[in-house]
Amino acid sequence: MIKIVGVRFRQAGKVYYFDPKDLPIERGSHVIVETARGIEYGTVILPPKDVEDEEVVKPLKAVIRMATPEDDRREERNRVREREAYLICEEKIAKHGLAMKLVQAEYTFDNNKLLFYFTADGRIDFRDLVKDLASVFRTRIELRQIGVRDETKILGGVGICGRPLCCHTFLSEFAPVSIKMAKEQNLSLNPTKISGSCGRLMCCLKNEQDTYEYLNSRLPRSGDRVTTADGLKGEVTGVNVLRQTVRVVVNTGEEKESREYPVSQLKFRGRRRKDQDRVSKEEKKKFSALEDKGGKSKLDDD
Repeated sequence: MIKIVGVRFRQAGKVYYFDPKDLPIERGSHVIVETARGIEYGTVILPPKDVEDEEVVKPLKAVIRMATPEDDRREERNRVREREAYLICEEKIAKHGLAMKLVQAEYTFDNNKLLFYFTADGRIDFRDLVKDLASVFRTRIELRQIGVRDETKILGGVGICGRPLCCHTFLSEFAPVSIKMAKEQNLSLNPTKISGSCGRLMCCLKNEQDTYEYLNSRLPRSGDRVTTADGLKGEVTGVNVLRQTVRVVVNTGEEKESREYPVSQLKFRGRRRKDQDRVSKEEKKKFSALEDKGGKSKLDDD
């Protein structure tokens, strides 16, 4: 076991582990730590606790010190300088005629580096822009191209549910999402209804995927033949996944009748397979631009 403390450097960002040493660290405290980008100011998300050795990437760096009031003021000044740097960089981008959209400017705590995050449709030759910015700010300049999901994570917004975006408030890492998840959950395959503000499939499709896979595995498929508890045979015309009920057209002898049964009162061959909601080639082509396979965020290359 090894004692760690979890530190986050931006809202809803990735949590990094550090050695708390013997400092009086509590959740919500501000600390000064050393990262690959230099000296950084972070917020404690996980108070000191013991974890298994394999959960930690070694060597584990130690917290340098608790943040002082002067550190807090310096962090606030950096935020002001970032807004000024953002406006200057926008002017330089327009001057060089580059097809890129600036998203955010970010100073490291020690002002040793100034990062600019941007989005673009393709590769951008920004060498002249970097030279121009370096002559203005007199520090190391780094331009980092990010994706639309990272852009939305930075800017924030309100989702179709009426709540602040998950990625901007608490979701630290992006999970891979696919159109198959929407089909498994019987959602409308209308891109405007299952896409988030970033234009990709909503991250929350992943939240209930495991539950739907389990519930669907207990149900027959539409078109399957089933036998009811009272001995009637019929064909499945629909299912209610959450209620675990099945709509069956049964032959009562005189006429056919549609009835609803709990799945526990039905007998049928086989169980619904996880891959039964296969996506057709047309659907794959239609939604390929909306799917996201996850991967490492460009915001967390610390």
